Amino acid sequence: MVQPFDTSGIEVGADGIKRYTGLATNLVAVLQQAVDAAAGQEALVELGGDRVTYQQLWDRATRVAGGLRAAGVQPGDRVANRLPNGNDWVYAFWGTQLAGAVAVPVNTRFTEAEASYVVEDSGAKHVFLPDTPLPDGEPLVVADQAHQDLAAIFYTSGTTGSPKGAMTTHENFVSNIETCIRCLKLPRDEPDLRTLISVPLFHVTGCNSQLLVLTALRGTSVIMPAFDVKQFLRAIQDERISVLTTVPAIYWLAMQQPEFDSIDTSSVRALSYGGAPIAPDLVHQIMKAIPSARVGNGFGLTETASVSTYLPHEQAPDHADSVGYAAPVVDLRVDEPDPDTGVGELLIKGPNVVAGYWHKPEQTRDTFVDGWLRTGDLARVDDDGLVFIVDRMKDMINRGGENVYCVEVENALNLHPGVGEVAVIGVPDTMMGEKVGAVIVPAEGATIDPAEVKAFAREHLADFKVPQFVAVRTEPLPRNAGGKVLKPVLRKETSWA
Repeated sequence: MVQPFDTSGIEVGADGIKRYTGLATNLVAVLQQAVDAAAGQEALVELGGDRVTYQQLWDRATRVAGGLRAAGVQPGDRVANRLPNGNDWVYAFWGTQLAGAVAVPVNTRFTEAEASYVVEDSGAKHVFLPDTPLPDGEPLVVADQAHQDLAAIFYTSGTTGSPKGAMTTHENFVSNIETCIRCLKLPRDEPDLRTLISVPLFHVTGCNSQLLVLTALRGTSVIMPAFDVKQFLRAIQDERISVLTTVPAIYWLAMQQPEFDSIDTSSVRALSYGGAPIAPDLVHQIMKAIPSARVGNGFGLTETASVSTYLPHEQAPDHADSVGYAAPVVDLRVDEPDPDTGVGELLIKGPNVVAGYWHKPEQTRDTFVDGWLRTGDLARVDDDGLVFIVDRMKDMINRGGENVYCVEVENALNLHPGVGEVAVIGVPDTMMGEKVGAVIVPAEGATIDPAEVKAFAREHLADFKVPQFVAVRTEPLPRNAGGKVLKPVLRKETSWA
């Protein structure tokens, strides 16, 4: 087995879980250490907005914490964050932590019904809303949170249509920070590191593996309020970005721009991709286009607080189809591997695995078993320890890093009076990895207009879940003897307009 990462300072607990030693006690300590060491250093840059030092971030966040307390928020209470990307999102997140409360980031692309479900399910005591002033009060710092205390709940889409709240502890957060530093080989003594956050902060990639990692390293997080590829390229050059992390689709789009060759990318020293399938050819294009960077692939889930495996630069050219090796404190297991292919369900154990699903004991029991997370991903692990994700047990489409569960989309489309049968499947796409496709058999006597179906879907689903492709089929959907739709057959038989 190959071990490409630093494994020093790791101990195995009585529960069999490997842990880094010497980590910060909680997220508040991570921020406090950054402020103590680099108060005048730039912490945040909102493109088109303010530049904020660590001292300014601390002062503002402690006042947000005081405002939350004045509004009745107590330690352990949940606080929902519906703000878009920007400095205010960060003030809200840190203010929640400094109040001893639990952050609940809300996907800004959710419909109002979906967002309301998250707020109500979490029992949020306060909700940060766009165009509403942040709470402001006397500075407050609650700093006694323990490793196992709940720090955040990230909601991930559920196959039944109800999102599940992944209960993320302080240990989950600080463990992921250390994993990212080691896997990306980031220097600990250079506070001029700068990352460009082009993905949503409500995702674990943007929050856990960019914002919080750069905070721990006393670096600068440059935040895009909304993604624009030309602004993305200008920011790399103008802000001297050194750490790039985003989904494959953004790299692909950036390299298609006519001005790409004129952009100075020489500041980029670490570049990682993840969150969606990537074509090996795109990996080679990235390495050629930005030769100054160490390139790698990170794989993880909301349930693992972000990174669980990482493919380092040295293996990226020859193993671009792999998601890499287990992170230093992560154990992997393939459950019930096929005797011929070695493929089985990937199980993950480590201090990054969340504490379960909020108020969903049955799904928690099914997913978190004897210390192992059942990922629902089918994988094989070779003799060197390289992990290859070969398929998904879950009926899910990965659209440019956004998880779209087919059952949820099918349930929405079935509400349409003209739909007799429907099956939702992923349509391969060079840029996004996959897009959402729907195959519809009209109800008897009905006529299906694909454009009208898409408009109907927009009324019931977040925009990233709306099918980009709709195919109308006159024959019944192919099914097995148990009545299950044979989606592999459907993929072969369907032509997409």
